[in-house]
Amino acid sequence: MSLVASAVALNGGAFDSIPFLVSDIGNASTPEQRTALAHEIRNTCINVGFFYITEHGIPQEMIDNLFTIMEAYFSLPLETKMKLYHKEVGSGFKGYAPALDSNLDPMNRGDLHEGFEIGWEELIPKERDEKRANDGAMAGANVWPSEPAGFREVYLNYYHAAVNVGRLLFRLFALALDLPETYFDDKTKNSAAVMRINYYPPQTGLESGGIVGIGAHSDFQCFTILWQQPGIQALQLLNSQKQWINATPIPGTLVVNIGDQLARWTNDIFRSTVHRATNRSGVGRYSVPMFFGTDYHVPIEIFTLRFRGVTATREAGSLVRRREALGGSYDRRRVTDVCRPATGKTLRRAGGRMSSTTT
Repeated sequence: MSLVASAVALNGGAFDSIPFLVSDIGNASTPEQRTALAHEIRNTCINVGFFYITEHGIPQEMIDNLFTIMEAYFSLPLETKMKLYHKEVGSGFKGYAPALDSNLDPMNRGDLHEGFEIGWEELIPKERDEKRANDGAMAGANVWPSEPAGFREVYLNYYHAAVNVGRLLFRLFALALDLPETYFDDKTKNSAAVMRINYYPPQTGLESGGIVGIGAHSDFQCFTILWQQPGIQALQLLNSQKQWINATPIPGTLVVNIGDQLARWTNDIFRSTVHRATNRSGVGRYSVPMFFGTDYHVPIEIFTLRFRGVTATREAGSLVRRREALGGSYDRRRVTDVCRPATGKTLRRAGGRMSSTTT
């Protein structure tokens, strides 16, 4: 079934759970295996925009090491962490962000979590790192704390393992979109991959209090690869019936969700689903999202409309630069009307907020 036919057949957004894909994405060795997996991914991207993956190739020991280093870092005194406050060091977003530093949903009063964000960097430093130098709106050196010991090495080990997962996913997304498997290869040479470690303190008080872990938003790169701490429920997705659906943490899995750039590329056939997180578990919660995009100079053409002779082009980096200019958020109501080919109806994308920060 073609991409457009799949979009017609599925009732996009009417979900009450998140699909669980039991798949070894790195060892789908035959074209038939990869195509079958891609079609499974296609259906969940049209309907939900989120899915779990297992057998993703990141060793559990590497995840455990990152969890340990996160606990140690976020336990440091605030004044120590603020030495690398992202608004005073680096390129404006790399470094430490304290609780309530952001507010993605204007209906709330702040996002109750801490974070530390990095971009591309080789584990063994280079005198000139071409990928980082050509990283568009995200260019610039990472900043690193002096403690805890081993922070940089542990963080970058996981970062590069997640980049490898992202490259595999891009090939599967290409097949899911009826494109050549290597379609995205030359569009991800520099790989605009941004990673953030997050700490959500336990939250009390009424939900109407206006402060949440992170407010309702959609991610804005092509897709996000998320590790969330097992045993602590926080992440929720908004379906088309305006119901919040739990994304229950499942040990051994990663959560993948579509972002606004890939949704735009597919003319909204793939869903960039609004989500939020609130930690009411009574204990601290940790998460690690990687926001994976194309190189920032790459034009985003709505390829699902080409058969009608219609295209809409925007550089991938323009959305990133717009987000930075707005201080970390993007008003989706400013996005131009697009025509959904599955229905022929004109659709305005409205509501929600775009951000490279997720749960």
